[in-house]
Amino acid sequence: MDPQIERLLGNPVSFLADSGPDEDIAISSRIRLARNLAGRPFPSAASDEALCEVCGLVSDAASASGALGCPECFAFEPETLTPLEREILFERRLASRDFLARNGGTRLLVSNDESCSIMINEEDQLRIQALRPGFQLEAVWEEIDKLDDELGSRLDYAFDERLGFLTSCPTNVGTGMRASVMLHLPGLVLSGRIGPTIQGVNKLNLAVRGIFGEGTDNRGNLFQVSNQSTLGESEMQILERLSNVIGQLIAYEKNAREQLIAQDQFSILDHVGRSYGLLRHAYKLSSEEALNSLSGVRIGVDLGMFNSIDIKKVNELFIAINPAHLQLSAGRELSAAERNVCRAALCREKLKQA
Repeated sequence: MDPQIERLLGNPVSFLADSGPDEDIAISSRIRLARNLAGRPFPSAASDEALCEVCGLVSDAASASGALGCPECFAFEPETLTPLEREILFERRLASRDFLARNGGTRLLVSNDESCSIMINEEDQLRIQALRPGFQLEAVWEEIDKLDDELGSRLDYAFDERLGFLTSCPTNVGTGMRASVMLHLPGLVLSGRIGPTIQGVNKLNLAVRGIFGEGTDNRGNLFQVSNQSTLGESEMQILERLSNVIGQLIAYEKNAREQLIAQDQFSILDHVGRSYGLLRHAYKLSSEEALNSLSGVRIGVDLGMFNSIDIKKVNELFIAINPAHLQLSAGRELSAAERNVCRAALCREKLKQA
């Protein structure tokens, strides 16, 4: 195993490790900034030599500024990692699949606590990320703004006075910012109100996606809500608009849970009980079954239905049941059927301990 991957696996996952505001509903807050260097071709049009030069420039700037705690931070060369090791970085929300699939000329820098990272030569030359548990968009913005300034003082960003930051995709031109909050919304799902709620959010020019972002479904009743536009608004305007909507969604979810308990108590008890029973006693579990059951146990924990299971234990399982984490824990590659058996065994053991 790559030594840095081994060291990474010893960390608690940053966005699940500690409690955050509204942690029962808001799982994590994340902001990404897209940046490119002036006078240099964007990654899609760059030669291998040009990509390597950008890797060196950004890495040197990070090291000189002390950004991410460099040079002691994690530094991954994806092309040198095994497919399983690359998948670990994806499952921990440190890198995108598109980035990990590129052949050479890329580098991933990650702070020691995994709260901040930089993908070098993804769609843009820099994809800077900050991630925190709970509903903490303001704190995340302060952190990533400082990191961006540290790098920007040593790098000449591609910037237009009229348009803002120039990016590979036109939808990112302007602030280059994508802000999102991951929400756990089982109350709205169980009450049948999630469809109209998502439609309403979309009309506000915000996007609703699954747990791993664009193109993924809402397994585990987990939804990412993010801004879609980056041009014509300042960063603070975008964050204020997103924060207002997130606050409303949290209130809607709390109301949905209260109504379920008041109007159909046995249905919510049955949902939680079945979820716990499956995790505690099944001998085969697919990823989808495990995520959906963990969602059921999580709402039970939130509503005070358990006295021996806490949010931290459920959060740990949300990551540990993923394919790459399962296989590296087993010390070998596993078939889909073997993963289902190992996943069930892991859940039984963790909940038995509880």
